[in-house]
Amino acid sequence: MAKDSIPMISEKDTKLSASLSRIKHVIIVMSGKGGVGKSTLAVNLAMGLAMSGAETGIMDIDIHGPNIPKMLQIEDERVIGVEDGLIPVEVPPRLKVMSMAFLLPDKDSPVVWRGPVKMGAIRQFIEDVEWGDLDYLVVDLPPGTGDEPLSIVQLIPKADGAIIITTPQDVAVLDSRKTVTFANQVNIPVLGIVENMSGMVCPHCNEVVEVFKTGGGEKAAADMGVDFLGRVPMEPDVVRSGDEGRPVVMSRPDSEAAKALMRIVEAVRDKAEKR
Repeated sequence: MAKDSIPMISEKDTKLSASLSRIKHVIIVMSGKGGVGKSTLAVNLAMGLAMSGAETGIMDIDIHGPNIPKMLQIEDERVIGVEDGLIPVEVPPRLKVMSMAFLLPDKDSPVVWRGPVKMGAIRQFIEDVEWGDLDYLVVDLPPGTGDEPLSIVQLIPKADGAIIITTPQDVAVLDSRKTVTFANQVNIPVLGIVENMSGMVCPHCNEVVEVFKTGGGEKAAADMGVDFLGRVPMEPDVVRSGDEGRPVVMSRPDSEAAKALMRIVEAVRDKAEKR
C-alpha cells in the first residue's frame, strides 16, 4: 500500500499535534511475526533509555495481547482519569507507560474489536494521555502489517523510524523482510534490524549453541539495504527478568543479553539524535 492512499492527520487537529509536539523522538518497534521477542526488546529499549537519563514513554498498542505491564511488574495498576485525559503509570527511573491492559476488567478479558475501534483507542493513547515532555516515546506494535501499524503511520507520520525484530531462522527473516518493505512503502525510516535469540549461552560453560542459527537478521539487513543494529543471545536471565517484571538491562546488567541490548539502545539513541 502506498502512503498516498493513507489519509494523514490534519494540521487543524490541534489536540493530537499538541501532544506530539512535546515528544522529541518516536521509535516504533515492529516484527513480521509473533514470538520473536519484540515486546522484550521494546521494554528493554525504553528502560535503557530511561536509565541513561532520557524522559521516556512506552506505548503498548498490541491491543489484543498487551504484555508490557507484566514485563514491568505493573499489571495490577490502573491509569488515573483526570479532566483533560489519562495519567499514565510511572515506573522508576523515568518511564511512563500506557497499555490496553490497564483498561481491562481482569487479566483474562479478551479485546474483541475491529479495525476502526482499535484506531480510535490508539488515537486516545496519543492525544488523551498526559505524556508531558518526553525525549523518547517507544511504540510497541503487534506483529504484522495490519490495523495498528497503519494507524501509527497515519497518526504519527513523522516518527524517527522503526526497529525490525527477527530471529535468525528463515521463516522469521522472511517476515521481517516484508516488514522492512512495508516501512519503505509508507515512508517510515527503518533504523535497523535486530536479530534476537541469536545463539544460546550455556549457563555452565558459556559456549554458544545456535538454536535458531545465527546471521539471518544481519544478512537480511544487508540484502535490504538497512542497518544491522546487533544480535541478542538467548539467556535464561532474559526470561526470568520478563517474568519478574524487571527488564534485564536493569536487573542483570552484567549478562551478555543486557550488554547487547544496551549497545542497541546507544545505537538507536545516536541515530535518533542525528535525525
